[in-house]
Amino acid sequence: MRKRSHSREYALQLLYQIEITKDLSQDDILDFWRQLDDARENGPIDAEVKEFAVETVKNVRKHREAIDKLIESSAEHWDMNRMAVVDRNILRLGVSEIMYTPDVPAKVAINEAIELAKKFGDAESSRFVNGILDQISKKHAPAEK
Repeated sequence: MRKRSHSREYALQLLYQIEITKDLSQDDILDFWRQLDDARENGPIDAEVKEFAVETVKNVRKHREAIDKLIESSAEHWDMNRMAVVDRNILRLGVSEIMYTPDVPAKVAINEAIELAKKFGDAESSRFVNGILDQISKKHAPAEK
């Protein structure tokens, strides 16, 4: 698995933890990495992987209100609170990359989000995520970099 794919998985885990606990301190983030590093047989997680994951989480948090508005406007008949926590955070991660991560093409952001949905969501998650992110990408994404 590529470094950024790993980063996205970790970012999703951090976003999920933030959603459940309502916040995450710097100590909580350090503890998150420490636990993952300790559990790994082949040494600590690469610094690049950690950096991209943390930057992704920061981006989602910084733009969360705008991200959530885009998701709600594109998810017909769905309220954000009715979405599964995992799906909601995969969508946030995907929208964040589409809109605010210039070095990630929209198609890559969508494909990566779909893979996260297949791995962490339920049977319908990947289709749900694909439909919403595709719509957001077509209507709102900045011109391809």
